[in-house]
Amino acid sequence: MDADDRSPTLIQSVQRALRILEAVGALEDRAQAKELARIVGLSLSTTYHLLRTLTHEGYLRHLDDGTYVIGPALGHVASENRMASVLARSRPAMQTLRDELRSPVYLALYHEGEIAVVEIVDSPKIPSIDLWVGIHDSAHATALGKSILGALDEERRQDYLARHPLHQLTRHTVTDRRALDSVIHQSTHFARDDQEYAVGVHCLATPVVTPELIGAVAVARITSKPTLTVDKEVLRTLTRGAGRIARSLGIPNSA
Repeated sequence: MDADDRSPTLIQSVQRALRILEAVGALEDRAQAKELARIVGLSLSTTYHLLRTLTHEGYLRHLDDGTYVIGPALGHVASENRMASVLARSRPAMQTLRDELRSPVYLALYHEGEIAVVEIVDSPKIPSIDLWVGIHDSAHATALGKSILGALDEERRQDYLARHPLHQLTRHTVTDRRALDSVIHQSTHFARDDQEYAVGVHCLATPVVTPELIGAVAVARITSKPTLTVDKEVLRTLTRGAGRIARSLGIPNSA
């Protein structure tokens, strides 16, 4: 087989689209179609076809004056890549906390107005608990959600609660808004969930707050007891773990 036969197949239209994106990004001001055609060495008609496609997919924005700038889709891709890198850095600190407390460890973040579990660290001997309802629909019933809500400013907290009904997941779930507000205001240092999310499941969480991120880390226990006493040493270990996780993200903990 010839060396040329073993070379990868390159899609010319994709290459051209990428060159267009590079050119728009390199121009600090708004890019004109004619200028882009000259930079990438394409005909004006081909350049317009590529610009229309990239604009339709959100990778470019076509402004009212006819120029082009980088669109939101490209920023979203970069944001997702950055988030993956952030989570990779947090895993060693979460693994340490798992081993210290012999409990699965959960990390949740507030992002674009929503709360979501973004990482779980467990092991065969310390399995995680099934999240049968997504936290975006049940933050009010979880230690993670209450911890994050307690760390938000009033405007963002009220906005979140206004958009998310207080579903009753168990007979222990707090569904009264006034009662929940009281619980959240008491959750600035740590929050707990005694069978509010699932029967038999107890969680303890503390905020992970940096200048760029608002989140929380939690550990979980399964027991038939109606409530669990918050052990001070467990809370200190959890708080230290939250600090390590915050530092692992490359930004000092604000606490």
